[in-house]
Amino acid sequence: MGIEIAIRDAYGEALLNLGRKNDKVVVLESDVGNSSKSILFGREFPNRYFNVGISEFNMVTTSAGFASEGFIPFVNTFAVFMTTRGGDPIQSLIAYDRLNVKIAGTYAGLSDSYDGASHHAISDIAFARSLPNMTVVSVSDAVETAKAVEAITEYDGPVYLRLSRAPAPVIFDNDYDFKLGKGVVLRDGRDVTIIATGTILHNALEAAEILQKDAIQARVVNMPTIKPIDKELIIKAARETGAVVTVEEHSIYGGLGSAVAEVLSENHPTPMEFVGVKGFAESGDYSQLLEKYGLGPKTIAEKAKLAIMKK
Repeated sequence: MGIEIAIRDAYGEALLNLGRKNDKVVVLESDVGNSSKSILFGREFPNRYFNVGISEFNMVTTSAGFASEGFIPFVNTFAVFMTTRGGDPIQSLIAYDRLNVKIAGTYAGLSDSYDGASHHAISDIAFARSLPNMTVVSVSDAVETAKAVEAITEYDGPVYLRLSRAPAPVIFDNDYDFKLGKGVVLRDGRDVTIIATGTILHNALEAAEILQKDAIQARVVNMPTIKPIDKELIIKAARETGAVVTVEEHSIYGGLGSAVAEVLSENHPTPMEFVGVKGFAESGDYSQLLEKYGLGPKTIAEKAKLAIMKK
């Protein structure tokens, strides 16, 4: 793996660069600009930066007004509060009216590790992907973050962008061709397919290395767009490898695993295993939490073997 860069830092830089290129971009945040790094945009463009205070409901509602007037608002707060306290206007205004608002849920998954269950976001994908008209994106490294910010800005419609707090190894180079709605095969294999999303992707790649030592060839797929999901790639991988494991830093209910299972149940029923969070997690060191709650490379490799046994 390459150097590690915090996703929030990459996002802050991407937002700043976007502001320099597009004067229609405005940024709203709920008193967490230093955490989300949206403050970088605010320092350079104070007239297009709005701190509404700790009021997620009002922030999202205000963004609807900006979108209605032709602006491209990026709203920023912790993912857990964005999709709960901001959930009403996200559903009733942004999604219902298909407004061009970009909803950035930061500190997703367990990445706000020391603040515990109240700040962990393990149901945000489930909420966002259930909404009509909502596109859902979950990025894995700094390069993909920058590419995704550009892509969702060009897309006309509401987007939920899932961002981690934690540093993540840089997997992609600047030639990476990010496309909304498309997954990417990072490693080929014939025995099992591991489909991962978000910064946990590097653990999926490490799991493939572990499996290789046991002569198991694992195909690893990065799935940055959860909705609309890349059905063709999922079905092709299932047909060619015969077993699928999904990996996400999210509840096993309603997230990537559920989305993949929906595709396969309708098109090509395939043995599956799910790697994700099964309940609330405690406070603690981020890497230790990932291991304790079954998101580490060894657990992913074990799940892959279980999926293979189901063939």
